Amino acid sequence: MLLVNTDYVSGKELETLGLVKGSTIQSKNIGKDLTQSFKTLVGGELKAYTQMMNEARDLATSRMVAEAESLGADAVVNIRYSSAAVMQGAAEVMACGTAVKFINK
Repeated sequence: MLLVNTDYVSGKELETLGLVKGSTIQSKNIGKDLTQSFKTLVGGELKAYTQMMNEARDLATSRMVAEAESLGADAVVNIRYSSAAVMQGAAEVMACGTAVKFINK
């Protein structure tokens, strides 16, 4: 499955299959939440949250790809990510794009 953030694939004619998306809401346990809040006092990267967001993006992407595969897509174009805090220590990550099939393989 080809994943791109452009609205085209060089050298390919595309048939649009439709919008596909994947999302997840992730949080860290209370222990990680407390240690990360102390880290904000001295500054620096909040590694537990960085890891959480990377895992969330990966999961949202794989759910989007699964939806595209169920439509018979060869690629997902125009991929965009968004995130939002849903409560302290928890974030939603959404991946969305357009599932396409190659006309001239």
